[in-house]
Amino acid sequence: MSQIGTILDELYAVISDRRSNPREGSYTNYLFDKGVDKICKKIGEESAEVIIAAKNRSRDEVTYEVADLLYHVSVLLVEQEVTLDDIYQELKKRR
Repeated sequence: MSQIGTILDELYAVISDRRSNPREGSYTNYLFDKGVDKICKKIGEESAEVIIAAKNRSRDEVTYEVADLLYHVSVLLVEQEVTLDDIYQELKKRR
């Protein structure tokens, strides 16, 4: 069984904490300060980088870029007040 849920829960908790307790110099807080347009722009950029990595057939690049994408999507989820359990329930309905 994959361990991805554990780290995504931890990541979500850290991002939520940054939103509640901003830290000077935090990239996450920078994204929150810039707002949803900046967060969505980063998701678009990271998505494109995933595509390029996949087209390059580079497992390491795909791994790195998907991690970046998951981070930025997690920031968006916190910004939109969507929980990982909300996503879980949606995926479960589709199964």
